Amino acid sequence: MRALKLTAWKTEPELVEVPDPVPGPGEVVVRIGGSGACHSDLHLMHDFEPGALPWNPPFTLGHENAGWVHALGQGVRGLEEGQPVAVYGPWGCGTCEHCALGIETYCEKPAEAPVPGGGGGLGLDGGMADYLLVPSQRLVLPLPEGLDPVVAAPLTDAGLTPYHAIRRSWPKLTPTATAVVIGVGGLGHMAVQILKATTSARVIAVDTRPEALKLAESFGADLALISGKDTAAEIRKATPNGRGADAVFDFVGADATLAIAGAAARMLGDVTVVGIAGGSLPVTFNSPAYEVSVQSTYWGSRPELAEVLDLAARGLLVPEVTTFPLEEAVTAYRRLAAGELTGRAVIVPTGLQGKGA
Repeated sequence: MRALKLTAWKTEPELVEVPDPVPGPGEVVVRIGGSGACHSDLHLMHDFEPGALPWNPPFTLGHENAGWVHALGQGVRGLEEGQPVAVYGPWGCGTCEHCALGIETYCEKPAEAPVPGGGGGLGLDGGMADYLLVPSQRLVLPLPEGLDPVVAAPLTDAGLTPYHAIRRSWPKLTPTATAVVIGVGGLGHMAVQILKATTSARVIAVDTRPEALKLAESFGADLALISGKDTAAEIRKATPNGRGADAVFDFVGADATLAIAGAAARMLGDVTVVGIAGGSLPVTFNSPAYEVSVQSTYWGSRPELAEVLDLAARGLLVPEVTTFPLEEAVTAYRRLAAGELTGRAVIVPTGLQGKGA
């Protein structure tokens, strides 16, 4: 089969031929229908040095995956060949307290995981290939009726990650609250939809690109602001009595965006750092405002993925998708790096391509 391999740090991946995977006991082989191209993959290609992570190349990229069950290993029950499924991306030990709750992103026995702190496309072979070997059926979720794998693939990260971040702040997102989404890219455009579908808060979108803000408005953002030196003040001006935002979700994570988040947050509000651009937010007694909670989140839980898939099946979460055939995956990443894509790029090994959800 074909696979898009990252063969070394600080290189572009290569499309190569590799043997088809064969499932062992408890394993599942998925025929890939779609695999999302994530901005974090660009960091894998260009930023990391040997030893920076607990795993190294070579491995096949693609940690956002959906498709159809192709083959079942001995002992697998409850799945059928040909069944449409999504793959939960973080692969933990499966037995620690967090994994038992389905929060495998925060596995506390990484030495017992298939790969420490990673999964398919993150240290092990991922889904930018014709087939994906999944090490346990617990990581395979049946798709709700009518949900296409091409649409479902980005939901496994670009949908799940903002859903988890927003879910933590649900108690603060009341009808009188204001939520801010900084960075309306692959994750941010889904965050706007999740906020509108699951809360009654007013939503403000912030980005440097007018086309991204137009997309945010099409998904229900109440206000769209170009990011700049006065953005925090503009956010506060848009809130009652200038009090600031009850929850700010930064999907960029650069110094400039974190500064906006910290300055715009209301007392007792939340600032959640999701983006991995490497910025920092100084925290002192007086800044951010009193009792602002600052937290980072990574991905989400398996039960939350089931909730995200349900939202999508009901039409409440619709990824903006541009598809590319596997042969053009490197082009997709180059366009992603250049900021030329809105929404999410999805690699489709079957060769079906175009634009649309």
